[in-house]
Amino acid sequence: MRRAAVDDGPPRVAYAVGRAVGNAVERNRVRRRLREAVRAHAELLQPASAYLVGAGPEARNMSWEALCEAVRRALTAAGGSR
Repeated sequence: MRRAAVDDGPPRVAYAVGRAVGNAVERNRVRRRLREAVRAHAELLQPASAYLVGAGPEARNMSWEALCEAVRRALTAAGGSR
């Protein structure tokens, strides 16, 4: 996960899920799960920041709890805690 400061506005989040994760159906499923995991930890997102959330092949088989925990740790490490 990467975080960059932007001029102003609400936090923005982009997702990068490469072909190593699987076919298009699997990549989209991982992207949807990441989107929901970030939404579950929205309080950690800083205003006026842009985030890039990436996922490798291991994300495809992670449980929901493990994925949420990984996203929480990544947001905290990126400076997302208030």
